[in-house]
Amino acid sequence: MANLEQMQQAWEEYAEAYDKAITPISTRVGEEAVRAAGVGPGMRLLDIAAGGGALSIPAARGGADVIAVDYSRAMVGLLQRKARDMGISNLEVRFMDGTALELETATFDVACSALGIMLFPDRAKGLREMARVVKPGGKGVMVVFAAPQRVLFISLFFQAMAQAIPGFAPPQNSPLFCLQDMEQLRREMTDAGFSDVQVQQFETDLEVESADHWWNMLVSGAPAIAGLLRGLPEERQRAIRSALQQIVAARSDGRTPVKLPLAFNIAVAAK
Repeated sequence: MANLEQMQQAWEEYAEAYDKAITPISTRVGEEAVRAAGVGPGMRLLDIAAGGGALSIPAARGGADVIAVDYSRAMVGLLQRKARDMGISNLEVRFMDGTALELETATFDVACSALGIMLFPDRAKGLREMARVVKPGGKGVMVVFAAPQRVLFISLFFQAMAQAIPGFAPPQNSPLFCLQDMEQLRREMTDAGFSDVQVQQFETDLEVESADHWWNMLVSGAPAIAGLLRGLPEERQRAIRSALQQIVAARSDGRTPVKLPLAFNIAVAAK
């Protein structure tokens, strides 16, 4: 598993591509998470590992006073520019390690993380820090991927890799799917200091225009996937792309983008 410094370096490289490829998708579930948590005007909200603002921008637009933190300076700068360009004045972005928040205890009405804390090398510490800064009576919110078979843009990419690379098997302990099980998600949030953890699923889809679009989206914007491909011979990479083309062809009508189902678990817990 990558350590914090390695992950930080990766996100410095991938921030812009991730924001372009993934943030528009994760914003859909971010908006639903904000609604499910009842976020509204006057609330103080913390977004941990905020990335491109999939949660913090909808929360700020809904009237909450938002602090968004990330340990990637590239992500922090990116989100600051987005907030400025959108004219959002109630969103403050800070550079900060989500496992050691430089914030006072029990000062937020809501603390949340969308596809962020789930990737931390020390996930339990990140969850404890999330719980620490929430006021009694406040809420914690986690957005994570559901099971791989319901996140096809990743699981079918792994399938293409298996077709192209003899002996390849998808990573058994990938942080991408570490909280796919709702009971584990409930248990880890409860262990961190939350209670009454309610989990719902949110379903959408991701459109891929071609195998090249799919490849570029993941290879340029997802460090966890790019790391699996790093060092592969060119012929293996070509074979993966060929397998992706076959998958797209099998699902395409030849006229419209291929829609790949995508599911998330949204957990809302009490403090």
